[in-house]
Amino acid sequence: MKIASSVQFFDSQFQQQVRGGGLELNPFELAALPHLRGRVLDFGCGLGNLAITAAKRGCSVVALDASHAAIEHIRHVAANDGLPIEAAEVDLRNYELTEDFDTVVSIGLLMFFDCPTAFHQLAQLQSRVRPGGTAVINVLVEGTTYLDMFDVHGHCLFTRDEMLGRFAGWNVLSYEYRDFAAPTNRIKSFVTLIAQKPLVPCALP
Repeated sequence: MKIASSVQFFDSQFQQQVRGGGLELNPFELAALPHLRGRVLDFGCGLGNLAITAAKRGCSVVALDASHAAIEHIRHVAANDGLPIEAAEVDLRNYELTEDFDTVVSIGLLMFFDCPTAFHQLAQLQSRVRPGGTAVINVLVEGTTYLDMFDVHGHCLFTRDEMLGRFAGWNVLSYEYRDFAAPTNRIKSFVTLIAQKPLVPCALP
């Protein structure tokens, strides 16, 4: 199976970060941190900075990524520190989840899929949040001009308010846009949504 160019790009980046010690939480992971509880899925976990922090705070974590370097790093840390993390190297484009979670996190991943795949996997993530649980989703949106790391046809920039529509009926706790400068005066424009899944209505007697 041919490895996607974005996976190769990040695998190389992750190897450099492990050697250089750049393992601090990014702003999106810091925003997610207060909402993590119980059984946590980190879908597209990267080097696992958030997964490892969640496990140290008492969560049980499933960490999934396509990067071999990232998953090996997480497994090493989890084994050394005795952390409850199940880390697996998987193809996130077509991976099917088999359990439900109290918290589902996907930061900086879905835009690397073509749109039908991104929408399908987003729907799957939503379906795997337990009633009363929380989803934390972060993606690049239209307005982004830094596209160097994307395949020409195989990526998906969400419209600026699209995520709100896809979480209609959920209790949206936070919806934040953030722009970051990129090389040669370009922009990375992100949206981060944090939403709670409604509780299942009680059945009538």
